[in-house]
Amino acid sequence: MRVLARLQTYGSLVTISHTVFAMPFAASALVLAHAQPHVPLTALRVLAMVVCMVAARSSAMAFNRYLDRDVDAKNPRTQSRHIPAGKVTASEALALTCVTGALFMGAAATLGFLPAILSPLVLAVLLGYSYAKRITWASHLWLGVALALAPGGAWLAAGAAPGLGIIALMGGVVTWLFGFDVLYSLQDETFDRENGLHSVPARFGLNRALILSAVAHVGTVALLAMTGIVLHRGLFYAAAVALTGALLVYEHALVGKGNLAKIDKAFFDVNAYVSLGFFVLVLCDELARTGVGT
Repeated sequence: MRVLARLQTYGSLVTISHTVFAMPFAASALVLAHAQPHVPLTALRVLAMVVCMVAARSSAMAFNRYLDRDVDAKNPRTQSRHIPAGKVTASEALALTCVTGALFMGAAATLGFLPAILSPLVLAVLLGYSYAKRITWASHLWLGVALALAPGGAWLAAGAAPGLGIIALMGGVVTWLFGFDVLYSLQDETFDRENGLHSVPARFGLNRALILSAVAHVGTVALLAMTGIVLHRGLFYAAAVALTGALLVYEHALVGKGNLAKIDKAFFDVNAYVSLGFFVLVLCDELARTGVGT
């Protein structure tokens, strides 16, 4: 029971539930790759992809909690996180970073030569994000690139050739994450500025941050639409783009002129609906395209 409780604590440390942001877009990339020349997907291959995704994200989150432990201890909003609260030691978080990072690279090696040789670079990008907020306000963009590696990796692991379609999809994920992470960071605008940390709100202020977030989300809709055009998708895919746009408009309406009381709902709920809704409709589009169920 103690082992199970400890594993649950580690799962909470790396916020496994937040996998809902990246996993559906990775699954969407797999569905879209189905129409391309690709390696046949087996249950073991899909399992290896899931292990890669969960392990890579866990490694990045554990390292972020390890590196940010001093900052988290100062910020009233984050003082309850595991390391400042004494639930997990810094050495445990670092060990979890190493173990899950090794698991990610091991699972990637089973997916082929390209995933194997790219996995250390991917891990470097994911872990490198933890330093970004200390050096640049574009840390949100770095995080977006890190998240976009999930659908990009799934596409390559499926054996589909790189092309404009997957690049546009990854671009849509980058701008989506950039936009909603800027909104989330509004909570820490004053703290970041006073403690020498970098973010869009700390650098440009509330109003400009809201504008940049909105512009990024316009880009998200445009890039997802471009993906559908390039890959010759159908009506369900168009509905996926429309749903994404509507949800993002709702997200910005929730936050309004910096309505911080609605930040959590905008960040967690709405963006979970974006990723899950997009995947479900992309899957419906592929089923309609292949005539499954007719």
